[in-house]
Amino acid sequence: MKAEPAHQIRLLDLQEIDSRLAQLAHRLRTLPENEEVRRLDTRIAELRDRSTALTTALSDLDREQRKAESDVDQVRTRAERDTQRLDSGQVGSPKDLEHLQSEIVSLQRRQTELEEIVLEVMERREDLEGQESRLRKELDEAEAERDVVEERRSTAVAEIEADRATESTRRERIAEEIPEDLLAFYTKLRDQNEGVGAAPLRYGRCGGCALALSTAELSEIRQAPADEVMRCDQCRRILVRTTDSGI
Repeated sequence: MKAEPAHQIRLLDLQEIDSRLAQLAHRLRTLPENEEVRRLDTRIAELRDRSTALTTALSDLDREQRKAESDVDQVRTRAERDTQRLDSGQVGSPKDLEHLQSEIVSLQRRQTELEEIVLEVMERREDLEGQESRLRKELDEAEAERDVVEERRSTAVAEIEADRATESTRRERIAEEIPEDLLAFYTKLRDQNEGVGAAPLRYGRCGGCALALSTAELSEIRQAPADEVMRCDQCRRILVRTTDSGI
């Protein structure tokens, strides 16, 4: 392939920009804030799941407490009714009196048991409410921390995107100066060689693979016309001759 030496030199400018764009893309992908946000998102999701479980548990306790209190009221009402009958003296036979007294004692014992259940439920609820309060604080702190990290990430992303826009504009301008066939060849090689399609020859060494060229290779390059597009025998990238090539 033939190309004016000035166009070949321009490839190095284009390569420098493409390398810079690749670095910016890598930096964007590997921002430390990305990992921090992922960690906090996981933590927040975990806390929200625990909060949902606590809300469900508290709801279940509400139902349990309402039922226990209702049972207490029913037993208390029945015991009061039986006590009123006993106090009124309107009980028939001694056997009926004995049965009524026994039932009142049984109801009082049952009422005590149910009231203990209500107290136990209330204690469990108090414990869960304490857990919920602490969990809410943890969640608020995690969400606040995420907001700070997200703001920091947004600032970093904005800076990177601004640099990318600047470099992309420069790239478009330089690419317009390079012949289409040379640009297409460079692009193909760049895609095949980890983002580097052209490299300078400096002091007898390829700037792409950093290997020194043999005497025969340097002699071939030295004898080639200035407009001949040369390639490194090792990495196969375009090898651009410069004033520092050492040939």
